[in-house]
Amino acid sequence: MINKAVIAVAGFGTRLLPATKAQPKEMMALADKPIIHYIAEEAAQSGIKDIVFVLSENKKSIKDYFSRNNKLEQRLKNKPQLLKQIIEPVNMANFFYTYQKKMAGCGDAILCAEHLIKNESFAVMFGDDVIDNSVPCLRQMIEVYKKYKTAVVAVRRVPRSEVNKYGVIKGRKIKDRVYKIESLVEKPSIKEAPSNLAIVGRYIFPPDIFKYLRKIKVKNGKESGVSDALLEMIKEMPVYAYEFKGTRLDCGNKLGYLKANVYFGEKHKEIGKEFKRWLR
Repeated sequence: MINKAVIAVAGFGTRLLPATKAQPKEMMALADKPIIHYIAEEAAQSGIKDIVFVLSENKKSIKDYFSRNNKLEQRLKNKPQLLKQIIEPVNMANFFYTYQKKMAGCGDAILCAEHLIKNESFAVMFGDDVIDNSVPCLRQMIEVYKKYKTAVVAVRRVPRSEVNKYGVIKGRKIKDRVYKIESLVEKPSIKEAPSNLAIVGRYIFPPDIFKYLRKIKVKNGKESGVSDALLEMIKEMPVYAYEFKGTRLDCGNKLGYLKANVYFGEKHKEIGKEFKRWLR
């Protein structure tokens, strides 16, 4: 069973400047909840007990969000609905924090959590991607992991014109929505892309991944990439891709962030109907 998830949120969020100069992009709201709430919620609803945040020095507000605020709770004691909303994220899971001291790639961020993961298989989630579905994306992936007991990568089909924005897999389909990865190319041109199955920010890894991440870090010097580590991994062990069910919202750029706000605004229980009328 997968009990731990690493959520890597140490980046500067430069694509959402100037707002992210003073506020982590993961704390920017979609309707009335920050992006990070949706990601942690997906993990918790997938059975994850322990969530490890990989932070940078300017991300203290994430830690605050998942901690008790006694003064605010006291102020809201006669407003039970609001009180419930601020306590809910605190009780999602057990939260742990570690820090990426310098920006050295997504792979390095995962390595920063190794001492808290130890010798367990675990999930990895990144802060740009919010995925909405009645069955959480990560839970779908855990079911695939239970069958194959090795690394599982989330993928979705993208237009050919957009393959240069993603890591793209070459895979052999072995059952509905499941592919055995033969190779992958990071941000290929349309001609170079082996498919239009693009990697999205959800992974399940055995602890072996740390060995490959360290190898890439030494080889590349400055940065350690997840795709490079996966290329090393598939030489020695099977790695699978799962084409998940759900709506993926890219909150890491301004247009994607605005689209995600509209998406969750329309779904909001209190304001959704009125918001839809206003949009029309």
